[in-house]
Amino acid sequence: MPETRERPSARAALALVTDDSTFTELPYPARESKTDGPLEWAGYDASRARAAERTGEQESVVCGRATVGGTPAVLIAFEFGFLGGSLGERTGDRLEAAHAYAREHRLPVVSLVATGGSRMQEGMLALTQLQRVARQSALTRAAGLPQLAVLRDPTTGGGWATLGAGADVVLALPGVQVGFAGSRVRPPDADPAAYTAEAQLAAGTVDAVVRPQELREAVGLWLGLLTAPSTEPAPVPFALGLVDLPATGWDAVRRARDPRRPRAQAYLDACFTRRAALSGDRCGGTDDGMLCGFGTHDGRTIAYAAQAGTATRPAGYRTAARLIRLADSLSIPVLTLVDTPGAANDAEAERQGAGAAIAELFAAVATARTPVTTLVIGEGGSGGALALAAPDNTWATPDSYFSVIAPELAAAILKRPADRVRATADQLRVRPQDLVALGVVRGIVGCDATSARHISPRPPG
Repeated sequence: MPETRERPSARAALALVTDDSTFTELPYPARESKTDGPLEWAGYDASRARAAERTGEQESVVCGRATVGGTPAVLIAFEFGFLGGSLGERTGDRLEAAHAYAREHRLPVVSLVATGGSRMQEGMLALTQLQRVARQSALTRAAGLPQLAVLRDPTTGGGWATLGAGADVVLALPGVQVGFAGSRVRPPDADPAAYTAEAQLAAGTVDAVVRPQELREAVGLWLGLLTAPSTEPAPVPFALGLVDLPATGWDAVRRARDPRRPRAQAYLDACFTRRAALSGDRCGGTDDGMLCGFGTHDGRTIAYAAQAGTATRPAGYRTAARLIRLADSLSIPVLTLVDTPGAANDAEAERQGAGAAIAELFAAVATARTPVTTLVIGEGGSGGALALAAPDNTWATPDSYFSVIAPELAAAILKRPADRVRATADQLRVRPQDLVALGVVRGIVGCDATSARHISPRPPG
């Protein structure tokens, strides 16, 4: 990204996001300082004075309270024109005060980041502000308050590694620089395309790239969704496909594998009036076969993690675990939709840590304090499907199955001929009604309010 690119000021960024005439700047802590700063860096005071005259700001961040889409929030906006939006001790003072105010008033935090990193003129004292910011972010998260980041140009260094990448939801403006290494410190052969919002989206560290004219709506949607806790479990969706039960185990498998069967996207469209998607595992990967996000159902926010019918990759499991942990911290109920032939088992999946990713999801579901509701809508292939299922609140549609292993693989392991696969499916007892009888699922849902959850149900627990 060219260094000469025009960058909107902090105030312009705030105006882009906040509702009209709602921003009120917070009071800032006072700090005495030595001439030319803590390192007595010659000319530092003059540099600050020139930056203040040029920008109209006294520090590299502007903090205040406003509403976004009608939701009150604390806003932090970086002023890149003030010494490159760098972090110094006074920056840390302001960021700490903003988070403390957010916790005191139970408000979410939105950071509009544009920074080149820590301020060299303050040396290690500037760098240690990253620890200070990280602690404030952790305290705000522990208080059950959401944090959003909007990445502006550029978002690099410690600002990216704390307020940016450390946020619960990360949005970015198109084409902006995003990366830990700034443009002047990268290796000479580094590909500039790797340090962009779009590259970070592909790598699973950004949730969405949003155009400036759509930013207020996007941030407002996220704030509205993430600030609506609930103690009630997510309702079980109605079945969208077949309503009669399969006669045999192989019939159940065949119906679940039918390409015409409703998939996760259809169930999400039917369940939610509006949605916002999380993307990526924050470890360098994405999986289009795992759909995660938050949506509104009958006026309530519900988090969702839905398998889309493909073999789930390690990034998919990690993204789902991330979703469940976030929902748990915000006291938002979770709906999971199971539909996968199993975990991806190719060599690349193993190199990406398939086992560890599945274990992470099992742990997230097992330890969630918020209620988790699961519906098996298609294939339930082994542990790769079970990792997404709530132990005591899983339901099934009539055109689904759940199995310890695919019937074909079971027959192969048992050294049975191909013509025994169907019989093996019966022996595995994979039909929805078998799963109810075995106590694996609570019941089989129907296609409307009168039949849903009333086909062979069993009580919870």
